Amino acid sequence: MPMYQVKPVSPGEIKIDLPTCMYKLPNIHAQGTSRGEHAFQNGEVDPAVKVLEAQQDDILKKLYELKATVDGLTKTVTTPDADLDATTLSQGVSATVSKGTADLDSLLGKDLGALRDIVINANPSNPPLSLLVLHSLLCQRYRVLSTVHVHSSVTSVPPTLLSCLGPRHADSYTRHRFELGFTLIWKDVSKLQMKFNTQNMCPIEGEANVARFLYRLLGAEPQDPVLATQMDSWIDTAVFQLAEGSSKEQAAVLRSLNGALGRSPWLLGQEFSLADIVSACCVLQASDSTLAPANVQRWLKSCQNLGHFNCAYELLH
Repeated sequence: MPMYQVKPVSPGEIKIDLPTCMYKLPNIHAQGTSRGEHAFQNGEVDPAVKVLEAQQDDILKKLYELKATVDGLTKTVTTPDADLDATTLSQGVSATVSKGTADLDSLLGKDLGALRDIVINANPSNPPLSLLVLHSLLCQRYRVLSTVHVHSSVTSVPPTLLSCLGPRHADSYTRHRFELGFTLIWKDVSKLQMKFNTQNMCPIEGEANVARFLYRLLGAEPQDPVLATQMDSWIDTAVFQLAEGSSKEQAAVLRSLNGALGRSPWLLGQEFSLADIVSACCVLQASDSTLAPANVQRWLKSCQNLGHFNCAYELLH
């Protein structure tokens, strides 16, 4: 006999329906299928799914715009150059017909969601005229978001320097519509500096080196090694002897320019190049261009007729 007995707490006969399969699917061969099932059979998208996709696209678009804005701000906030005076902020945009982002992707690498922003620190006492000319050329090739800031180390900046990159664009706050950012910061620095990737690269110093970087974005650098060497030689001569040299050195360079320009319209022959941009800007800054030799004056007039030197002439007068 059992030690003790307990009365059952539930009825003795309980029927439990156990599943015979893991999950069920509607019979697509059955008659009288619903509208959604019929659309699925014909390869159509359910209207409810379309609504969800539209909402998702709208959310992703807003996130993309927000990410582009934050990444653009990060490139200035995460550097020592971000101490900007907001009361003297001036923004301008120059945008023209673009030839596509494929060139920038091959030159700078793909950067999805963030505007590729070039940040330049320059001293207002020595404006980088050649970079302003290159900015004008870049605006012809890409959609450029141009911005001018004033660093707190500078007490005052002339209005012409605040507007040197052109008037403010109506779409300046929608950064995703642009392909390239060009940010110029007037700052008390001994030598011009440029940063493209503020987190992964050291600054590029010197107007000539920055000019070389910007000129490569145009894809117009000479492919012939001899012409490329001649271009670098003219650039170094202009920077170290015209802009920074003595009066004797400047006179010697002007004689060399006059001789070279007597044989061809531009310094490298028949093609306008970075050598003409940097050398012409150094001549304009170093001396009175009206006292230059005849061939040099004719060459400066040809540069001015191109239209890209207008910003440089405005700062000199």
